[in-house]
Amino acid sequence: MTGLLTRWRTAAVAAGATRDEATITVAGAELLQRWRESHRRYHDVRHLAAVLAVVDEAADHAVRPDLVRLAAWCHDAVYDPRAGGDANERASAELGAGLLTGLGIPAEAVAEVVRLVLLTAGHRAAPEDRDGALLCDADLAILAAPAAGYDRYAAAIRAEYAHVPDSSFRAGRAAVLRNLLALPALYHTPELTRRGERPARANLRRELAGLGVPD
Repeated sequence: MTGLLTRWRTAAVAAGATRDEATITVAGAELLQRWRESHRRYHDVRHLAAVLAVVDEAADHAVRPDLVRLAAWCHDAVYDPRAGGDANERASAELGAGLLTGLGIPAEAVAEVVRLVLLTAGHRAAPEDRDGALLCDADLAILAAPAAGYDRYAAAIRAEYAHVPDSSFRAGRAAVLRNLLALPALYHTPELTRRGERPARANLRRELAGLGVPD
């Protein structure tokens, strides 16, 4: 946790935060507390760390990697599996805007973080949107995991939706998978495109077939 908070402070200062270190740390700790909520099985601190690792790995692709990192911190800060549509993304963006503004980060930078967080609702970044592409790629990087890792991810998603009856879950999950497969490209950064596009689509098709939901 200490390492994550150090990375949070570094990103916040790079984005222009003017508040003291203690105040910045408190804001990061508030976010971490949310990422550790007991109902999370996939969208937890491990997911945050994994997204940040991909952002760091491909930071040269970004225009403002510091803002992409802050967006990574905020993008699932609010996560309620019972919420519909893009409610979680909108709530996460609103929460992030308040926290970042309170740290003295310039309004244009806060607005950009909000925009990036909202992109994760549909993962449709424009080709010229390098920062949006990086965040979306990092958020979807798990799709290209080896089969066993992907299956653990899929099982964790099901656990987060344990309140949903199996037939309803399978129908809803199938819709999500089909929407992902309908994207012209799952990834946009060069490395993830090269190594991830094919295995990610194979994983998605395999999970979809296992759900047994007719087209």
